[in-house]
Amino acid sequence: MSAGAPDKTELEEGRQFLPAFNGDGLLPAIASDRMTGDVLMVAWMNAEALEKTLETGIAHFWSRSRAKLWRKGEESGNTLRVHEIRTDCDQDTLWLRVEIEGGGKACHTGRTSCFYRRLRLERPGEAHSAVLEEV
Repeated sequence: MSAGAPDKTELEEGRQFLPAFNGDGLLPAIASDRMTGDVLMVAWMNAEALEKTLETGIAHFWSRSRAKLWRKGEESGNTLRVHEIRTDCDQDTLWLRVEIEGGGKACHTGRTSCFYRRLRLERPGEAHSAVLEEV
């Protein structure tokens, strides 16, 4: 690890929150429904988005396509109220347990979850034969 970076034991076993942003200054953040556990969406957070989320209790993310900070729901009205944040063992991914406020839809397509399709293999064992079907 680079000078000044926390050691592996400190990251994995310590009590200090030491988010390990990637080279672009981002962390993946997985949002799931706090009641059902269903995965709603995956987005990216930079330090500012994480700070705003911690300050407000509302999920904020970094839009890579628009290169700007955004509060989930700023356009749709469907905000994500954060009830718990967990980090993985090396603190490079966040898991947000949330409640959708405003209409119950986390996906910009109008669906509850961004994960509304599954892969179905036409010919098992051949990945290229996968087709999507809505669940």
